[in-house]
Amino acid sequence: MNSGDRPSRTDWFILAIGNTRLHWAWAIGSTLKQSWDTPHAAAELVDTVGVQQAIAHLAMSAAPNCDLLQAVAMFHGSEPPPLWIASVVPPQTDLWQRYCRSRLLTLADIPLQNLYPSLGIDRALALWGAATTFGTPVLVIDAGTALTLTGADTASSLVGGAILPGLRLQYRALAHDTAALPAVPLPLGLPPRWAANTADAIHSGILYGVLAGIEAAIAAWLTDFPESAIAFTGGDSPRLYAYLAQLNSTLATRIVVDQQLLFRGLLSQVFY
Repeated sequence: MNSGDRPSRTDWFILAIGNTRLHWAWAIGSTLKQSWDTPHAAAELVDTVGVQQAIAHLAMSAAPNCDLLQAVAMFHGSEPPPLWIASVVPPQTDLWQRYCRSRLLTLADIPLQNLYPSLGIDRALALWGAATTFGTPVLVIDAGTALTLTGADTASSLVGGAILPGLRLQYRALAHDTAALPAVPLPLGLPPRWAANTADAIHSGILYGVLAGIEAAIAAWLTDFPESAIAFTGGDSPRLYAYLAQLNSTLATRIVVDQQLLFRGLLSQVFY
């Protein structure tokens, strides 16, 4: 990336459009100042108030602090700040690209090798963020709407990964697609493995199943890359890490939780 593609002013903003939420960040130069999440925007909101007012509206709905409100006010100035977008949701992409100073990232912008065309830009950015933060080889486990595993070798080349339904998606599927199973929230800790009631049986089936898969995947990865860094990211990563630590405290010591890896990847990419 040449210097002309980098943000031309001190303050700039990032929008990572996920499957269920919008993930925003405010940066000053190469320093991440603050991040916050909002729901997806309705097309009617953007059509009615305009894209710049919609950004401010969503930021205020997230109850940010005064510094962030002052930063968001820049969108109404004579020289609005750049907005860099990474998206996996085309309809939302179309809405936010209406912003006058938006720039949409693609896989071609990520300095990783061997990326396949359908790889999600969110996975690529989180992997690049982990590579630049922790070094390579590195394995990233992203606990979002989908639970993804993505790894890179010492040459910053994609090795591959896996995708399965995220924790909350698995819970919703049971509640939505069965006649008698209830909707239950994620528990604070691991349930009994052999449950004596329906709620704990759901917790046991989902959580121990997911954790067994993660343990097996990490073990296979460390067989090939024994010195690899391992990072958890995504909205449910603190909860997932807590479950894993309760089940396997030794393995947990190998893992770092960093919910900002996607933003770190974009910051590293912009100033690479």
